[in-house]
Amino acid sequence: MISGRSRSLSLVDHDTVLAEKTLVEKARDGDEGAFGELAAAYRGELRRHCYRMLGSAQDAEDAVQDALLRAWRSMGGFEGRASVRSWLYSIATNTALDITRRRSRRELPVGFGPAGAPGDEIAAAVTDPVWLEPCPDSWLAGPGTDATPEARYERRESVELAFLVMLQRLAPLQRAVLILRDVLGFPAAEVSAQLGTSLASVNSALQRARAVASAELPPVSQQAALRSLGSGRAMLLARRYADALEAGDADALVGMLTADGTWSMPPHPTWFRGHDAVRDWLVRDPLTVRWRHLPTAANGQLAVGCYLDTGGAGRYLPWVIDVLTLSPHGREIAAVTGFIVAGQPDPAGVFATFGLPPEMA
Repeated sequence: MISGRSRSLSLVDHDTVLAEKTLVEKARDGDEGAFGELAAAYRGELRRHCYRMLGSAQDAEDAVQDALLRAWRSMGGFEGRASVRSWLYSIATNTALDITRRRSRRELPVGFGPAGAPGDEIAAAVTDPVWLEPCPDSWLAGPGTDATPEARYERRESVELAFLVMLQRLAPLQRAVLILRDVLGFPAAEVSAQLGTSLASVNSALQRARAVASAELPPVSQQAALRSLGSGRAMLLARRYADALEAGDADALVGMLTADGTWSMPPHPTWFRGHDAVRDWLVRDPLTVRWRHLPTAANGQLAVGCYLDTGGAGRYLPWVIDVLTLSPHGREIAAVTGFIVAGQPDPAGVFATFGLPPEMA
């Protein structure tokens, strides 16, 4: 017997299916407004999907735009043998795969070269598109969920920095299959159709991708570490971190790191590991200037927006998004990844996507 709640949900789902079917029929007849409504319902999850595939927020935006344009142009030939959602994912995935063929994989400095020693200067920025980019937590919001119950990873886990680094080390087909199967929960046969490859190829790619994931992902996700810490203590940790930076307190900052904690700052390839090297760099470089900070969130992790007083006049401008990777128990910081946005065409616009103001007084 169907409960009242289940029956109401079934009616809602039924109404949603009917509404979508009507929009599909109108869009196939050339109604651009109807297609816009269809696209709007899936744009957010398609953007998350392309971000996982590409490791770049900007590339993800471009890929979704291109995919929806391709979908609109081929709408007249959509026969409904697959759901609209599956069809759009097929187009978005193949669009992202086209981009991966033209771009190198995305990296973080910690995997790009050896750690710097105490006294090392910061190397010049590498401006080629080789770095992972942070994802604002607002991209993770929205009604419903991308995944089916068959998915192995939750939405926030699947955009954590460690997860993205692992994805980027996979061959493009393996990456696509792992995301479609284990993040989104599509059946293998459906993934085979989406990618235009055999079921055997899908299963082989998934097996290899799962082996890499098992070997490279940390035993405790950031979501688990944050749950262990609790929201109140997590915010306190972020506040202590920001206060220490503003006070120029290198000892307090180093004391918050694990013994082998790392600090990196893409697009600069230089990074440091361990208390001595990190402290030496802090007192020589970032703690010689004045900062202000606001808490935010990125990639499902704690983050801090860092504003620099560039002219010494008390006008603090957007400079860095520091994403904090916590130790398994959540009480220490295992890695600081400082994504430098200064020098990009619109630093204030980047900060705005993280819910941060364009400057601080």
